Amino acid sequence: MFGNVPGYEGTVAGGGGYLPPPMPIEPVAPPQPGPAPDDWSIPSLLEDDASEAFKNFASSHCCYSKGPANDGVITNMEPYNTYRYRLETFTESRSTEWAHKPHEGEPADFYTQTAPRPWEVQATPPSLFTNHTEEIRVPFTSSIKECHSCHATGTMPCNECNGNGYKPCWVCNGSGTRDNENCTRCDSTGKERCTVCDYHGTKECETCEGKRQLLTYIKLKVEWINNVEDHVVEQNSGLMVDDLRTVSGKELFKNNQYLLYPLLGFPNPAISEASEHLVREHQSKYAQTSRILQQRQTVELIPITKVNYKWKGNSHVYFVYGNERQVSADYPATCCCVIM
Repeated sequence: MFGNVPGYEGTVAGGGGYLPPPMPIEPVAPPQPGPAPDDWSIPSLLEDDASEAFKNFASSHCCYSKGPANDGVITNMEPYNTYRYRLETFTESRSTEWAHKPHEGEPADFYTQTAPRPWEVQATPPSLFTNHTEEIRVPFTSSIKECHSCHATGTMPCNECNGNGYKPCWVCNGSGTRDNENCTRCDSTGKERCTVCDYHGTKECETCEGKRQLLTYIKLKVEWINNVEDHVVEQNSGLMVDDLRTVSGKELFKNNQYLLYPLLGFPNPAISEASEHLVREHQSKYAQTSRILQQRQTVELIPITKVNYKWKGNSHVYFVYGNERQVSADYPATCCCVIM
């Protein structure tokens, strides 16, 4: 059904895997020095703000009593602010497969010129660091074939009536009688017209949509993906790292270029180590099957405050974290809600 196109050997219907990109250009920028210390502090959380966040947290849960949030007494507040390093690697990958569509008068350009190689086909990327997929018909790969499903008739037997145009009457189950009387639904014939095919016994071919011919071509699938990976410096507060994924912090540093160098000389060595590891890992992993278009690295300082409080003579803890002042707590007063 499909022809051979130079540069696309091995392309099959259903896809043949990702195609290796051209050799990448080596980075030309010198290693970037670490950001100079400026105002990297975060103001301490005030008690009133911690209490307000806790009250909002309790109010957002229908089964939480407001007692701990309203009557709890704060005894101590400890900051556990931590750094988050984020690396984004924006890639473009390409894959090909033979495809077809109903022929609607398009010219067959197969072999009229040499088809461009997969990475020579023009494709405009979206905004940087934005996921997007585009499917392109490769020029000079199109040919016209008879439809293989209907053998160029444009129709297929109706599955509902097995091509008969009629099907058994649903009232008498095809017997022509019901309760020892003639069936009035089918006039005792035991069958009724098939409404799916309008009793013709055939339907329009779904493959060629009645056109009898198909335009076959090589389809190029271009995928732009923003691959994101985070590293959060251990803060030993007891707050789970996963809780920090949904919050933002104070942005301390951000840069992007074609291929990044690791962030050198950051005051916290764990950030420098994470940057070196992730940058090398991303460049090695993603360059195998895709083209790296841009990389971006960001360092944030995420505010975390551990709040100790007493309620009804017992000690409890909750955490306020992120610029959004989200709360994580093992709430001491819950009840069972019944929704009627």
